[in-house]
Amino acid sequence: MDNHIGIIGSGSWATALAKILTDNNRHIHWWIRNEDTIRHMQQRHHNKHHLNSVYFDTRLLQLNSSAQEVVAASDTIILAVPSAFLRSVLESLPADALKGKKVVSAIKGLVSGTNQLINDYLAETFGLPPEQYFTITGPCHAEEVANEKLSYLTFSGVEPDATENIAAMFNNSYLQTIVNRDVTGVQFASVLKNIYAMGAGIAHGLEYGDNFQSVFITNCFREMQEFLEKYEQAQTGSGQEPAVHNYNASAYLGDLLVTCYSLHSRNRTFGNMIGKGYSVKATQLEMNMVAEGYYASRSVFEINKEIGAYMPVAQKVYAILWEQLHPEEAYMELEKGFI
Repeated sequence: MDNHIGIIGSGSWATALAKILTDNNRHIHWWIRNEDTIRHMQQRHHNKHHLNSVYFDTRLLQLNSSAQEVVAASDTIILAVPSAFLRSVLESLPADALKGKKVVSAIKGLVSGTNQLINDYLAETFGLPPEQYFTITGPCHAEEVANEKLSYLTFSGVEPDATENIAAMFNNSYLQTIVNRDVTGVQFASVLKNIYAMGAGIAHGLEYGDNFQSVFITNCFREMQEFLEKYEQAQTGSGQEPAVHNYNASAYLGDLLVTCYSLHSRNRTFGNMIGKGYSVKATQLEMNMVAEGYYASRSVFEINKEIGAYMPVAQKVYAILWEQLHPEEAYMELEKGFI
């Protein structure tokens, strides 16, 4: 099995994945943009900006501010940057940079500007074949990984044996792995659950209770299924059956629930502040962290203009975040249409 692993990204999720791998005694090449952060990690053995309670054996780390050098040195590359920044991070790479390499996406978003799934972008830009692409999805929060609370990750890839090998690199006493072949479905599930978590946060900020939240999330789950079915029908052509997805699996229902309910969820936190009356700009400045659901809400809105899924919740979240629709007005309209 390949043992030269590279991580692109230095946020909370990238740091959590680095912890898992190094706890499993894996050496990693780790791209970190900020040289000051690299120096701090070399001297103090932790990431001062994210999950700073996690300390690393720096003998297992090759820290580098050059994405091109990290990719060149790695057989398996884990992408863990916010989706809004992926293109700018990879733009320095030559067109053949990913040839013969496995790429594992831990990104829970769509490519900014093109609204593509990560695998579609990598195939178009770098010629990455489907069998060399894998995804990591939840349900799993970085903060609980840091505290070694039992968590689950879902690994998806079109080649079962290769996917099992990727998953095995992460499996340990506090991290269990699930494997499937549902590459498209789990990626969209991870995108949509962030939008719905923002919506759940808005509802909390507006002081709706648990009863409303349960109905709200149930309707979000229905929307998620309809969107994916409409998307695949548009991709495969009318008259063809869409792929079969296990919507009750952890990567769908489990990740939706934890992202909507958990206090660790930055998307829920973002939405909560919007519901309490903060502007988008003020919320972004206050959090100083990227909430993927903000960008995802616009991407999904644009995709859905083409496929026509019935998605009142996602549409209202988009209108609140991007068109300044007042949250109270939006949710009064939603109340009347839930099933």
